[in-house]
Amino acid sequence: MEKTVKLKAEIRQQTGSKASAKLRKQGRIPAIVYGHKQEPAAITLDAHDFVEHLHHGHRLIDVRIDKKPQKVIVKDLQYDHLGKEIIHADLMRVDITERVTVSVPIELKGTAKGTEEGGIIIEHTDHLEVECKVTDIPESIIVSVKNMKVGDSLHASDIQLPDGVKLISDPAILMISCSIIIAAKTTEELEEETPVTPEVIGEAEKAKKEEEPSKE
Repeated sequence: MEKTVKLKAEIRQQTGSKASAKLRKQGRIPAIVYGHKQEPAAITLDAHDFVEHLHHGHRLIDVRIDKKPQKVIVKDLQYDHLGKEIIHADLMRVDITERVTVSVPIELKGTAKGTEEGGIIIEHTDHLEVECKVTDIPESIIVSVKNMKVGDSLHASDIQLPDGVKLISDPAILMISCSIIIAAKTTEELEEETPVTPEVIGEAEKAKKEEEPSKE
């Protein structure tokens, strides 16, 4: 069952890029809470606590706004230009009895048989869109690759999901493959493989010789 964590939120008095940048310097993350036919609420959360809970895979959060608890899930995160720091969060109000669509990361397990043949595992997609109860959101979806040989591939429809979890992503999406990567040849290598062609007489010179009278 999805564990619910509790975070205290503060109402944002100012919005905009400058105000958000100031909040981040103070160790706060600006966020928006929306959904369930209620007015959106602009809030801030303690950056350390929020990120810590995300790293532990918690998706269901009890946010206390003006002393009123609201259950929310993390719907979207925005990162800085380096893709490292969270600069904004979208939180959606939920009811513990409802089903929601969420993006869940894929976690690969095992060593593929194909690696003994010189192959490598290529992860084409690192997440799946699934539908499940709010209380059943998985932290990750485990995928075993130990039986994969060179040339094998797994699509979304091949991934075994936990009970009560329904696939929303396109079943035909390529998730994982085992392939042998052939390095591209350098210019020098290509030149070494190219056969040397014998020098030929230019067409003009050849035609000139044919026009010259015979000395016989």
